[in-house]
Amino acid sequence: QVHLQESGGGLVQAGDSLTLSCTGSGRTLSTYAVAWFRQAPGKEREFVGAITWRGGYTIYADSVKGRFTISRDNSKNMGYLQMNSLKPEDTAVYYCAATLGDIHRGTKEYEYWGQGTQVTVSS
Repeated sequence: QVHLQESGGGLVQAGDSLTLSCTGSGRTLSTYAVAWFRQAPGKEREFVGAITWRGGYTIYADSVKGRFTISRDNSKNMGYLQMNSLKPEDTAVYYCAATLGDIHRGTKEYEYWGQGTQVTVSS
């Protein structure tokens, strides 16, 4: 199985950019589709975006489309979430997740999860 660890979270101001990283260990991440989810206090975990294992296809939530970009570097066993034009409503704990199956928008479709990294956007 693959183990996931997110990094790169922090406190930023509205309009700033931030890049989160997802490091895979154990089994190589290159065979897994990777997704990003987020969970704000008192809210359910929501889909942010996902990328196929080869990196050729991505999907995004409407709330982040055009601002966030998902990428991956299979040679480094890494996934990335580039976040631009951040808004206070983007404040949440961000999780990366992985599946050997196809990319999906649902949390139940992903077998492996990281511990999350906090992103706080001040107004």
